[in-house]
Amino acid sequence: MAFQELGNLLDDSLVLPIKGKTYRVPAPSAATGLRVQAIMQAAATAADGGQADKEVLADAAERDMYADVLGTAHAEMVADGVEWPMLKHAAVTAMVWIIQSKDRAEAYWNTGGDPSQLAPNRQQRRSTSDAANKTRSRGSSSGTKPRPANRRGGKGSSSGARRK
Repeated sequence: MAFQELGNLLDDSLVLPIKGKTYRVPAPSAATGLRVQAIMQAAATAADGGQADKEVLADAAERDMYADVLGTAHAEMVADGVEWPMLKHAAVTAMVWIIQSKDRAEAYWNTGGDPSQLAPNRQQRRSTSDAANKTRSRGSSSGTKPRPANRRGGKGSSSGARRK
């Protein structure tokens, strides 16, 4: 068995419908993908109160990240007069695709970017899981039984007792 051409195996674009038109977002270059990952990591570190790499974040400020992640779709969206919130949502969806996966990007897109919709609440998770309703507790798995209490009167009642 030989390796197949990778370009034939990977789906290398996102197709995003906006206002009745479909925009094709091509796969980013390796340099763009690596830069997006570095920027997102630095942003996550900063959000957690850590020390972010200022050089990475400054680099992001210098470049038009949305244009980079949307590729040729960016100019097409601008020419078509796509509103800012829609262009921004498309760009962030592309970033999710780059750093996570197409499935996660689709989930982000379909929730309108609402984080509360990305993680269903506890009741929804339980209602969709039959296993949660049918799984029984295993109890102890150590294989040992507890010792019965000493019936001779507690500590030192037999061999440790003083003799007169």
